[in-house]
Amino acid sequence: QLQLVESGGGLVQPGGSLRLSCAASGFRLDDYAIGWFRQAPGKEREGVSCISRSGRSTNYGDSVKGRFTISRDNAKNTVYLQMNSLKPEDTAIYYCAAERASSHWCGWRYENWGQGTQVTVSS
Repeated sequence: QLQLVESGGGLVQPGGSLRLSCAASGFRLDDYAIGWFRQAPGKEREGVSCISRSGRSTNYGDSVKGRFTISRDNAKNTVYLQMNSLKPEDTAIYYCAAERASSHWCGWRYENWGQGTQVTVSS
C-alpha cells in the first residue's frame, strides 16, 4: 500500500526556517516524481515545488522561488522541502504527492497524496 507521510511542520516566526519531510512507505520513492503543494484557508491549492525521479529536474512556484529548496534522498525514501525566509503568507497545510513518471518529469499532476502538515508563520 502506497503511503506518504509529511512531517516537520509547526509554528515559526517570520524570517525563520523549517524543513518538511515526505516519507514514503510501501513503494520505492525513486520510481516517482514528488511534488509539494499547499492550501491556506479559503484559498485554492497551490503548487509549491516538484522534483523528478532523477532529482535533476526541479520547479518552484513563483511565490517561493529563491526561498524554498526541494531535494530527495532515495536511499532514505524521503523528499525534503527546505523553507527559508518564511513569511506569514506561507501559512498553510503542506502536502506532498507522488506520481509514477519518467526520469526527468517534474510537473503539477499527481495521483497519490499525503495527509498534510500544518505550517504557521506568525510572530
